[in-house]
Amino acid sequence: MIDLSHAEKHIHCVTNFQDLVSTPFVGEMNAICWTRTLAGDFSEIVKKVALSGNITVIEQEELCELQLSEQGQLAREILLNDLEILKAYGASPVLNVIKHYDRDDTYPFFPTDVYSFHVDRSPIPTDTFLCTYYGEASEILPNAQGTKKVLIPEIREKLKKLYDGPDEGFESFLSEHFFDLHYQAAPDARPVSLGLGNLWRLAVDHPGSQVPPCLHRAPDEKPGENRLLMIC
Repeated sequence: MIDLSHAEKHIHCVTNFQDLVSTPFVGEMNAICWTRTLAGDFSEIVKKVALSGNITVIEQEELCELQLSEQGQLAREILLNDLEILKAYGASPVLNVIKHYDRDDTYPFFPTDVYSFHVDRSPIPTDTFLCTYYGEASEILPNAQGTKKVLIPEIREKLKKLYDGPDEGFESFLSEHFFDLHYQAAPDARPVSLGLGNLWRLAVDHPGSQVPPCLHRAPDEKPGENRLLMIC
């Protein structure tokens, strides 16, 4: 179950895909969850996929060719159905087995990898969809519990020294290097785990958006346990 006791205004739950995609974001609500308890053995799929690095994309053809037990077949049918309904909606879902993402240590005081709370940005209206089927689940954070890092004085000063250019170009520098997409959680912040099997729709920073973009991050993986994630 998802603990929403501290995030009611932030998250809205639905019981089917149509409501997931048709419910508008309003006010503080910028995350919608289709709550699901899924049958099947998704770990079997993770174990049988031929890995090709830290992140392996599972193509639909490969997924269909896997030799699976009855429980594995149930899991596969759910994955194929999720791919189908998202594609029919117009999204471009990708199914990944993730050992881990690359860490960004370019600027030790300001990592810009997906383990940092961040928002997604798009030049056109869109949303982010994601579902964790196996492994550690992603997390989101109510916007009131995060501060844009580029607005924190000590961090901003370090970024200005890093930039070392004319004042009028500083904001563009922050955007070009994605610094302005990242947030620092408050000391008393309470991130919400997205849980296993739930299909989420998160608000994105795009022109015309009526709500703040959703703050989210990838979890720290458990050693030896790969994640199975669909995202688009």
